[in-house]
Amino acid sequence: MSHNSFGHLFRVTTWGESHGPAIGCVVDGVPPRIALSEADIQPFLDRRRPGQSRFTTQRREPDTVKILSGVYQGQTTGTPIALMIENTDQRSKDYANIADRFRPGHADIAYHWKYGIRDPRGGGRSSARETAMRVAAGAIARKILGDDIIIRGALVQMGPHGIDRSRFDDAEIDRNDFFCPDPLAARLWEAELDAIRKSGSSVGAVVEITASGAPPGLGAPIYAKLDADLAGAMMSINAVKAVEIGDGFAAAALRGEANADEMRMNPDGSVRFLANHAGGVLGGISTGQPIVVRFAVKPTSSILTEVASVDAEGTEVDIQTKGRHDPCVGIRAVPVGEAMMACVLADHWLRHRAQCGEFVPGGLPITQM
Repeated sequence: MSHNSFGHLFRVTTWGESHGPAIGCVVDGVPPRIALSEADIQPFLDRRRPGQSRFTTQRREPDTVKILSGVYQGQTTGTPIALMIENTDQRSKDYANIADRFRPGHADIAYHWKYGIRDPRGGGRSSARETAMRVAAGAIARKILGDDIIIRGALVQMGPHGIDRSRFDDAEIDRNDFFCPDPLAARLWEAELDAIRKSGSSVGAVVEITASGAPPGLGAPIYAKLDADLAGAMMSINAVKAVEIGDGFAAAALRGEANADEMRMNPDGSVRFLANHAGGVLGGISTGQPIVVRFAVKPTSSILTEVASVDAEGTEVDIQTKGRHDPCVGIRAVPVGEAMMACVLADHWLRHRAQCGEFVPGGLPITQM
């Protein structure tokens, strides 16, 4: 299987399976002399770690990361950084009854058709377990970007129930089990997801990722558009089925004047945008406004509810997936989305610096909304 790498100057390659001995990644292109230790990475992994509430899979993995190369005396050396997390709580027996059956909605049958062989234990390579290494790589990407660029993710919809934007509170995101910025919505989701979990089913979600403080100039016209790379990065996350930038699909319902991000001048000579329908990207290049991406996550395909399927012999069967699974995989997708935003921005940061030098926008400076 090829295509396990993404990025250009900041390049990440992941490896490993859900029930193998370990998962890992190699991060290449990190500049030298950046302070880095496991302690810089672990907090982000802890946010994604399974088993932290009744609303996520009860698989108990500490997700303790080890740096194997690319760091000397607490600083990056400019050589490839290898990271590894040991798997410690596999229960492969949970998948014995579906080894020759295909879970509807899962990658099982697609892997079977493509490779003629698959690892049924937890989905193998198709498992969301792989995303832990993206989160680790994203922590390194944040070190490249620095503290001025703030990346924040939130669950803004679970099933059909969205948040009330008037109650949006960044501080609330870390106070509940859903990464939800609306405290009332979080309480309502608790009862909803409890019922879904107990029924043996699952539900989808919408995740919103925002990066504020990013300079204008990231991205390039046509084939290296920042929003195109962001869309591709988010679509590569397990179970993601749709991505939008800024207003996204809602922009189709607007007239031109309503969709325009009008501009005015500030007294200090900087440009002020009056709206951000474009999500911080125009012509594939960042404008200095907050970069806003949303993606839709489908319901978890591994469910206890019995559904119709077929087996490897072509026999029609009914299948029930046992084991430990997220009733809403969108919850733990929040830190994964943040990581993918960080990786894409770091890659474009390095690309811009290679072509244009330091970030000194030509002409008028920008004031963020």
